[in-house]
Amino acid sequence: MTALRRLARLPGLVARGFVGLVYPPSCIACGAATGVPHALCAGCWSGVRFIERPYCERLGTPFSVDLGAPGLLSPAALSDPPVYGRARAVARYDATARRLVQRLKYEDRLDLAGALGAMMARAGGELLAEADVVVPVPLWRWRLWHRRFNQAALLARAATRGSGVPVAPDLLARVRRTRAQVGLSRAARAENLQGAFRVPEAARARLQAKRVLLVDDVLTTGATANAAARALLRGGAAAVDVLVFARVVSDGT
Repeated sequence: MTALRRLARLPGLVARGFVGLVYPPSCIACGAATGVPHALCAGCWSGVRFIERPYCERLGTPFSVDLGAPGLLSPAALSDPPVYGRARAVARYDATARRLVQRLKYEDRLDLAGALGAMMARAGGELLAEADVVVPVPLWRWRLWHRRFNQAALLARAATRGSGVPVAPDLLARVRRTRAQVGLSRAARAENLQGAFRVPEAARARLQAKRVLLVDDVLTTGATANAAARALLRGGAAAVDVLVFARVVSDGT
């Protein structure tokens, strides 16, 4: 780099250094000091229970032991297969992952979407590579108005950055208000979401025969993912996979 270019960059470097002194980088989960911005401290990093192979190739839930055979399905996937094809998640929905999601959704920490989305891109790289289009799970319009943003859309844009795969929020709409899913049983969640999603007529032509990657923040029982995937398949999608930041993992999976 020439001396002239170094001088040209100096004001920006000085500004970033000044900001770093006034607002030192902190952990995106707990707020403790970190060496770099938009990262986890050592304690929170060790607290994230990342999901890695071996896992069920359909549900993406981890196996407790390595059975030594690739492509295995869990008993849950065999007994009650989901509507969608495959699901992948960065981590179990435990304390640290829950804190990250809650800070994004309820504390207006929109800056966290970039870090979480980057982790999602790595966890779901195989799904993203095969996708024609990425669709975030939509919010009901009044919830979107109240929250002012859709966290799934923010994560989708962050996860696809640099991939060339388009994000198309308009391919799926939430057409019916539903109760909050928290505290509902698996059956109640599924019933609550019946008819909640629809592919708009104007979007059907663009969806035909497309492989869709559906993005959300958390996968709990799979009721939301199933309802959204069913609507996309009925609307003409060839296949639907699911990518989330965190998922609930039961002992039986």
